[in-house]
Amino acid sequence: MKLLRFGMPGAEKPGALDAQGRLRDLSLLVPDFTPDWLAPERLRALAAIDLEKMPLVEGSPRFGVPVAGVRQFVAIGLNYRKHAEEAGMPIPTEPVVFTKALTSLSGANDDIVLPDGSEEGDWEVELGFMIGTTARKVSVESALSHVAGYCLANDVSERAWQIKRNGQWGKGKSFDSFGPVGPWLVTADEIPDPQTLGMELSVNGVVKQRSNTADMIFSVAQIVSYLSQFMTLLPGDVVITGTPSGVGLGMKPPQFLRKGDVVSLHIDQLGTQTQKVV
Repeated sequence: MKLLRFGMPGAEKPGALDAQGRLRDLSLLVPDFTPDWLAPERLRALAAIDLEKMPLVEGSPRFGVPVAGVRQFVAIGLNYRKHAEEAGMPIPTEPVVFTKALTSLSGANDDIVLPDGSEEGDWEVELGFMIGTTARKVSVESALSHVAGYCLANDVSERAWQIKRNGQWGKGKSFDSFGPVGPWLVTADEIPDPQTLGMELSVNGVVKQRSNTADMIFSVAQIVSYLSQFMTLLPGDVVITGTPSGVGLGMKPPQFLRKGDVVSLHIDQLGTQTQKVV
């Protein structure tokens, strides 16, 4: 299933896409998509709904974050070999982990709001996933059983704050609007192998990033297992898994986001995002 939340910020309703890609309103059956709805038994109940009998949503509503009440927003850095090379960093021997503020989460097509004085805003198309069941010290072999589904994400970054302000990445990654996620969550049963997904990002129609999740240094299963060794992953947690080469910082000369730019990104099966920079 493709699960989503639609409507204005703070007033989103739960929905899903039917077999024809039409938006159906599930609010008659589900109060909202919260972390408890990502449990396997709840997802099976949602899959049993006859979407053709649910109200059809007309027009083009806003998409919110697919699940409300996210409790942790975890990110992996330098997880594509060519991206590590363009950043001038050694290839990691273990996943590089940082966190983004929960307040950075935003809808898939919401504006990217650059902070005052921003000169080095940057883009990063990433595969994201959401945890469905608590993961604590799990094996690589069992790790994917804890994943409820996958989503598209843009790890928007302000490089000056990330790199030049005492090197704490979270500072450059946590501004409001710097975590677009969605437009929907594709349940894991529809993506048996998350390491086969093509991905692309363009700015003002010019392709900047094009790659495939097969090029990730650490797979989704390895990331889940690794994180769970030192932190408990909770239902509803969002993890984004790194970006391929082609970020603005890595270009010669560097290219950064400016007011009026339009960023578009896509991952196979996970949909498309389009954000205006303001």
